[in-house]
Amino acid sequence: MKTIGIIGGGFSGTMTAFQLIEKSIGSYEIILINERNTLNKGVAYNAYSDKHLLNVIAAKMSAFPDQPSHYLDWVMLKEGYVDKDRSLIANSFLPRCLYGEYLGDIWKMAERNATSKSIKLTVIDSNVVDLDVSGKSVSLILADNMELNVDYCVIATGNHIPANPNIPNTGFYNSKNYYQNPWDIESVKNLMSDSAVLIIGNGLTMVDTVFGLLEQGFDGRMYSISPNGFNIVQHRHNGLKYPKLADGSMDALSLYDWVKWVNRYKKALAGYGISVEPIIDFLRPHTQKIWKSLSDWEKETFMIRLRHLRNIARHRIPAQSHDKIQQLRLDGKLHTIAGAIIDIEEADGKIEVKYFDKKENALITIIVSRVINCTGPETDLMKLSDANFLKKCLLKGIIAQDKLKLGINTDTTTFQIANTDGKLQSNLFAVGPNLKGELWESTAVNELRDQAVRLADELIARQLLHHPTSGN
Repeated sequence: MKTIGIIGGGFSGTMTAFQLIEKSIGSYEIILINERNTLNKGVAYNAYSDKHLLNVIAAKMSAFPDQPSHYLDWVMLKEGYVDKDRSLIANSFLPRCLYGEYLGDIWKMAERNATSKSIKLTVIDSNVVDLDVSGKSVSLILADNMELNVDYCVIATGNHIPANPNIPNTGFYNSKNYYQNPWDIESVKNLMSDSAVLIIGNGLTMVDTVFGLLEQGFDGRMYSISPNGFNIVQHRHNGLKYPKLADGSMDALSLYDWVKWVNRYKKALAGYGISVEPIIDFLRPHTQKIWKSLSDWEKETFMIRLRHLRNIARHRIPAQSHDKIQQLRLDGKLHTIAGAIIDIEEADGKIEVKYFDKKENALITIIVSRVINCTGPETDLMKLSDANFLKKCLLKGIIAQDKLKLGINTDTTTFQIANTDGKLQSNLFAVGPNLKGELWESTAVNELRDQAVRLADELIARQLLHHPTSGN
């Protein structure tokens, strides 16, 4: 019996398993290894608060490319939504935890399908600590020293936790009052309201963390700091289309030409009081193609000079979330800072944070009781813990990273991982955020659901999975 190991039980891993089961018949085994108790949901949809909302409207969140209304149909059957107006729900930003329930129901369907097709489906609640490729098999070592040998392996590990802040006092990383993982509910619990909290980062995760703190009853002062301060915008023109954007050829443009193109239409829309949002939405389906066409120099230039501006336009939040954050700022409960942390020291239960404030052009010191890291996922594998199996694979030459250290080098047609010599591994594949270096956009549902379908098709086309009596 052939075996496929899938490392990661978030959206990418579970939807890949679902599509394999849906598209093939037994007899083979899928072994899904999930390092957290977040099967089906991963970090993104295992939200600890119903105040954590999706950043995409319900109508666009189907887990299936060929069934665009699947999620909306599911929602409209749920208690609390049955009597609601479908068109309003379709254009609403629903709780991420509700989406997690949706993925859980899909997984139950996968389990039923696997049973009916005599496909063995095994879930192991552990994490992979090492991996080796030998001949026609992949060897996986788990945290309890259990060893698995699989015929094919899919790495669907999702996003890593943020990198620690670059400070001289690295000993602070071990503080019980420092939370490197902002998605852990413990990061927002058990705080005294007369204390203060520092959030490192001013992005989407900061917003979720603020709401989490409030939901836990925290009423103290919150500081958030990042190099460019708070620049998150709300969804203003959701669904608005600008037909003129399709005018002219969009092939083989340089980065310089793309910037000119965006600025041209940005200026035109500004004349109508419209933000850059329709431009970014129009470009979204073309982003991967654009990224792959850029030279290494252009990609590096984008990362240094343009990434921040693009992220402002791309990473928007629902209006109600934006309004709440702005009110907290006006009330003096949330202080968003543009600056850089110089150092963090802890003594007698107090944390002293020194930072340079760009607006004040001065060094400032604040006292807080907790620091929560919301700087976004780390992508450079060499900056991960030495215990991380991907870092070990990189050091052994089993995998390689792109020049910008954004992801794992992978053939995005077959999803085969390339080793350090550039040779494609015949039985090692990657999906999800691991493809960011190759595709740039590889984190949202519409990209990940397509990858799951295509990888399943690829494996089946290679006749890796077929019924022994089918004659194939």
